[in-house]
Order: sequence, then structure tokens, then C-alpha cells
Amino acid sequence: MIATTYGKFRVETDALEYTIGGVLSQEQGKWIPIVFLSRMMQPAERNYKIYDKELLTIVKALTKWRQYLLDATEKFEVWTDHENLKYFRESHKLNRRQARWYLKLQDYDFLL
Repeated sequence: MIATTYGKFRVETDALEYTIGGVLSQEQGKWIPIVFLSRMMQPAERNYKIYDKELLTIVKALTKWRQYLLDATEKFEVWTDHENLKYFRESHKLNRRQARWYLKLQDYDFLL
């Protein structure tokens, strides 16, 4: 099945101790997985706190699936199991890495 920019998208992500992964699904009557992401973290990434690991996973997934998500006709959802990330877009002090990621994510219209 070919994905189009019409219809709802959902991004599901998770970070484990040494790996990141995600699934991009599109609603086509029912939720259909379109593409997957899975990779080992770089040695430096393994030292991130869990908050940053989860955020890294979201950034990598959205960057990889940019062609689907930038022109989506509806706001898409990002699902993660890390509850604190829902406050990421609110104003607070960010470190440099988080500030770079924040700027990258500004292009996307999504609900976390």
C-alpha cells in the first residue's frame, strides 16, 4: 500500500538502553504500518539521560519520514512512553542539544 499525504499519520517511538525504534502508520480505514525505524545508538548517545534518548528517537523518526510528515494535511500524533516529553514544547531551559532538536521539530505540526 502506498502512503499519501492525505489521511492521518501516527508516529510511535521508543528508546531502550542501546537502541531506538519507531513505526510510522497511516489511517486507511484502519491503522496500517508504512515504514519502520530501528538502529543501535552511537556510543555517545548511550550516555544520554532517558529524556534525551526518547527525544532523540522522535527527532530521528521525524527526520527520516520527513517526506510523509511535512506535507501531511492533518496534524499527526507522536506516541511515546515517556510522559515528561509532552512538556518539551513549553518554555523552559534547554541544553544545546535539546535546543537544536527543538528547532528541527518546529517544521512539523504534531501532537505529542
